[in-house]
Amino acid sequence: MKKENLPYKTCKICKRTFVWRKKWRLNWDKVKYCSKNCSKN
Repeated sequence: MKKENLPYKTCKICKRTFVWRKKWRLNWDKVKYCSKNCSKN
């Protein structure tokens, strides 16, 4: 899959868009935050 075609989401805290990562492949539906910092807030 090309990088341009990867799915993306918007972070619930900082409102940034973030792109799918390989480490999230099993739980992409559950990912809500772009980073650990945002998930702590």
